[in-house]
Amino acid sequence: MIRRIRAVRWLLLIGMALPAAAAPSPHAARVSIFRDDVGIPHVHGRSDADAVFGMIYAQAEDDFPRIERNYLTALGRRAEVDGEGALWLDLRQRLFVDPATLPAEYRRSPAWLRRLMDAWAAGLNQYLADHPTVRPTRITRFEPWMALAFSEGSIGGDIERGVDPTALAAFYGTSGVPRSAIAPLADAGRLVEPKGSNGIAIGPSRSASGNPLLWINPHTSFFFRSEQQVSSDEGLSVYGAATWGQFFVYQGFNRRLGWMHTSSGVDNIDEFAVAVRGQGDAARWRDGTVWRPFARRGVRLLVRGADGTLRERAFTTLATRHGPIIRSEGGRWIAVAMLNAPRPALEQSWLRTKATTLADYLRVAEHKANSSNNTILAADDGTIAYLHPQFVPIRDDRFDYTRPVDGSDPATAWRGLHHLSDLPQVVRPRSGWVMNVNDAPWTAAGADSPRAGDYPRYMDQFGANPRGAHAVALLSEDRRFTPALLRDAAFDSFLPLFDQQIPLLTRGFTALPPRDPRRADLRRAMALLIKWDRRWGLESVATTVAVYWGEAMWRREGPKARAAGRPIFAWLAETTTDADRLAALADGWQRLRADFGGPIAWGRINRFQRLDGAIASRFDDGAPSIAVPFTSGNFGSLAAFGVERQAGQGCFYGTSGNSFVAMVEFTPNGPHAWSVSAGGQSGDPASPHFADQAVRYAAGALRLIPLGPVAGRGYHPGEPRPAAPARPAPPPGTPCG
Repeated sequence: MIRRIRAVRWLLLIGMALPAAAAPSPHAARVSIFRDDVGIPHVHGRSDADAVFGMIYAQAEDDFPRIERNYLTALGRRAEVDGEGALWLDLRQRLFVDPATLPAEYRRSPAWLRRLMDAWAAGLNQYLADHPTVRPTRITRFEPWMALAFSEGSIGGDIERGVDPTALAAFYGTSGVPRSAIAPLADAGRLVEPKGSNGIAIGPSRSASGNPLLWINPHTSFFFRSEQQVSSDEGLSVYGAATWGQFFVYQGFNRRLGWMHTSSGVDNIDEFAVAVRGQGDAARWRDGTVWRPFARRGVRLLVRGADGTLRERAFTTLATRHGPIIRSEGGRWIAVAMLNAPRPALEQSWLRTKATTLADYLRVAEHKANSSNNTILAADDGTIAYLHPQFVPIRDDRFDYTRPVDGSDPATAWRGLHHLSDLPQVVRPRSGWVMNVNDAPWTAAGADSPRAGDYPRYMDQFGANPRGAHAVALLSEDRRFTPALLRDAAFDSFLPLFDQQIPLLTRGFTALPPRDPRRADLRRAMALLIKWDRRWGLESVATTVAVYWGEAMWRREGPKARAAGRPIFAWLAETTTDADRLAALADGWQRLRADFGGPIAWGRINRFQRLDGAIASRFDDGAPSIAVPFTSGNFGSLAAFGVERQAGQGCFYGTSGNSFVAMVEFTPNGPHAWSVSAGGQSGDPASPHFADQAVRYAAGALRLIPLGPVAGRGYHPGEPRPAAPARPAPPPGTPCG
């Protein structure tokens, strides 16, 4: 009973669990929402705050469960819904995000930002008041300060990338949590789709019209972002993708400037190993010649039990000046350092949506609260640019920060942040193009790229990847791009990894002794690969063989590369042996025959399917699905399609990769733009916009975005929405296989 009372007190303290009726907000009458023919909301408000109110209200109409889920994650409250299996995810979040301190941070925010946060919370609470049948899993009232918990829109974020919950559980005590319930930080033995993106900007010298072009192609989990247009009488006019629950467009464009974020390989999450002596409250860590006490903080989490009741779990977390302790290793304790600046991050995320020139954008970037994103930028004045993340700590480049450094040595400590002028960047290159596909910036603009030798090693740890080689080859061709040609380049079907690896595999196969049984066993597989043009296609049998082989190489070679601290692509090119490649082909060929009896056309097994609105997708081989021609980005496909193979299902079903895709041409009369999203705008299977873009998505067929007045009747939040068109027939499709 005492634990139950404490739980309720904690809920009251953070102000989130007890329902409260919301009076009609004055914002509602000052907002108009129009829906276009695929359900995209075009929101206009008198003020920026009104627009934010309408923006988040429209998001909630389309998929409130995803909004709530994102804030349960951001606030470290997943275990209140998911139980013990999410406990360590919550503790990981609370190492950096403390809900008890965010209200004070809200009060310290500038008045303009508080108005936006107020409108954001009012919009969500108004939605819940207007829709009493919607049952939140935990958050029944949103407070303005909660927006600070989720202030940067990239998928995963630094916290997820930088802290392994399995190791965290081992350090702070597993208390019987099953290891299978804790997601590891990475799985080097499995082909995991990169959570990154493609960004390309074409300058006037390479554009057929003389107008700059921008390609926006995030590779995220499907249904991760909401597509919206948001404008106000205060000058806001932005279109693009907003991560569910956030009130800024994360990747998109305004009338004069567009930006595309790609996950960066910059090293700005570092681990520091510190010497420790003493135990319990007497434990100290060595900082040079001084033994210092650990900073201690109590963390209380609520965990749903199997009977549905909530029980409190209390922890005392430890930290050094480098950051919180996350695990032990080799007799030392490991602290992690990363960006933790929620208010500057939220300010930067909003203010850049109103930048109209590169100079404006760079002034906003001085917040230095973007840690994980490269930026590809294009503006109507012809400027194109590659910009590095702005949060880059200054370090002593003698040390290898890709591994834990000696945190007891003061020489390893961070020494402030680099100036923006110190960072790799490309502005208006003579090449006429810039790009980034989660590779190093050293190829961002061909011959006009920054030189790696001019910068510290920690500016990049990704290196090259096959998508980068693919993009550079396409952009270096002597042609003038139209929007159609840029779209065709972004969906080019060539797979560079296999073009590199097949000759090496052929060399190994040719060298087999005449009586080696693998000659007969692999003859058909080799014949298909050797004759293949290295391009994906729905009817291509060789694509299927290559993908099974590629997956087997990841299973076999990935752990070796990780143990050696080498990027997998460099390992495959430089270290993997011909015998290793043959062994992987034998493995993949055996699995392919076991799964389908032999080679099969790629489109028969590589599918898009959306059966329900659940955040964790489920699939059914017996239900209709749509054939998708493109493959994993790991193989060099710019149009990426990451898949899952669920238990009991034979085919591959997409869950990530190309999600929201957009192309913009900045003309003298304003931007022209096209887009497509995986599935559709709505998370409700009863909506006509649940899967109405699926066929377009699979074909890479972008639709023209209506940026002017949208036909039809608008509505104010709280009013009945105009009736949507009659629900179309389900997207054409057939069972897979």
